[in-house]
Amino acid sequence: MIFDRLKRFSIVLEGAERDGPAAFSPGQAVSGRVVLELAAAARLGALRLRAMGAARVHWTESRSAGSSTAYTQSYSDQVEFLSHRDTLLAPPDNGEVTVLQAGRHEFPFTFQLPETLATSFEGKHGSVRYWVKAKLHRPWSTVKKVKKEFTVIEPIDINTPALLAPQAGAKEKLARAWYCNRGQVSVTAKIDRKGYTPGEVIPIFAEIDNCTSRAVVPKAAIIQTQTFIARGTKKQKKSVVTRIVGDSIAAGKREVWHGRALKIPPVGPSILQCRIIQVEYSLKVCVDIPGTSKLLLELPLVIGTIPLHPFGSRTSSVSSQYSVNLDWLSTIPEQPEAPPEYSTVVSSPEAEQSLAPPCRSELGGILEGPFFTYIQEFRFRPPPLYSEIDPNPPADNIRPRCMTC
Repeated sequence: MIFDRLKRFSIVLEGAERDGPAAFSPGQAVSGRVVLELAAAARLGALRLRAMGAARVHWTESRSAGSSTAYTQSYSDQVEFLSHRDTLLAPPDNGEVTVLQAGRHEFPFTFQLPETLATSFEGKHGSVRYWVKAKLHRPWSTVKKVKKEFTVIEPIDINTPALLAPQAGAKEKLARAWYCNRGQVSVTAKIDRKGYTPGEVIPIFAEIDNCTSRAVVPKAAIIQTQTFIARGTKKQKKSVVTRIVGDSIAAGKREVWHGRALKIPPVGPSILQCRIIQVEYSLKVCVDIPGTSKLLLELPLVIGTIPLHPFGSRTSSVSSQYSVNLDWLSTIPEQPEAPPEYSTVVSSPEAEQSLAPPCRSELGGILEGPFFTYIQEFRFRPPPLYSEIDPNPPADNIRPRCMTC
C-alpha cells in the first residue's frame, strides 16, 4: 500500500511559523508547496489542491406551540469568499499512472486572494475560516487528504477622518424607590477618537453628578458584540473585554475623570463588512444606583489593525509607501546637555559641514523615495529669555558717567 510507503504528506505555506498558521491580507498571493516523502517507489494517480474560504453561521432555538408541543427551529447560512482549484500532479494522457521514486518530492503552488475578504474569526454560533486542502489519488485505493489552515486579516486603518473623530455623549436618570423620588444621576463622557488598536490605552474623560440620597459607583467597560444573521433572524452574544471600577461617589457629590486609562487587551479586529457575521465594539460607562436599574452611556468603538501614525493622520499615507528608520530619535537624551565653552566652538566652515544633510551613501538606503526632509538633532540648551531686568547690575561704588560732558 502507498500509505505504508508514505513517510510524510503535508502542506507548507510560505511565511508560516513553526506549527503556527500563516497570516495574509486580502489581495496577497499565497504560496506554498505540498511535500511528499516516500520510503519506496509508489504508483500515483493525481495530486489535486483546493483553497477555500467561507463564513458559516448555525444555531438552534426551541419553540413551543402549546402546552405539550415543542419543536426546535434551526438557522444556518454560508457565504463563500474563496474557491481555487489546481492540479499539481496530473495523470498521463494515455491512462497510465505516475510512478514516483523513493525520496522527497515537492509540488509548489500559488494563488491570489480576492481584494475583499473578512477577517478570520471563531465565535459561538459561527466562524470565518480559510484553508488549503490537498488530495492524493491512487488507483484502487482510498484518497489521502491533508489540510492546512491560514489566517486572513482585513486591514482597518484608524488614520481616517471617521475613526479619528471624537466620541461623546450624555445621559441622566431619575432614581426612584417605592414611588419616591430619590434624585437624579447624570453622566457625560468623551473619548479622543473612535478607532483604536489592541494594546492602546483609551483615556476616558467623564463627569458623574450624584444628586441622589445614596452613594453610587461608576464603571467603564469595553463590550464585544457578536451578531450572527441567518434567514432574516439575528443572534447576538455580548461579552466584556475589559473594565475598570471607579471610586464610590457620595450623595450630593460630583466625580470627574481626567483621562481615566482603560487598556485594550489583545482582541480580534472589528468585522463590519460580512453579510452574516459582524463583530462590533463599544465603550460603556455605567453608574450603579442602589434600588434601581443602572445608568448606561454607550460610545461606539472600532478596533483596527493599522495603529495611529505618530506624526498624525496626514502623514500616514507617506508612511505606508516608504519605510523610514527613526530609531535614532531614541538616542537623543531627555535632558539637554549644557552648552560648550567658547573655546571649543567649531569654526564657521566646520559648522556648515556639520549642519549639511547627509549623503545618500551615508544613509545606507534607509530613506527611499524622491525627497525627505532632513531632521537636524538639537542637543544644546536654547539661549536665555530676554528680560527687562539686568542680571548683572553695576556696583554702587562706580561713579555714573555724566551724559553732558
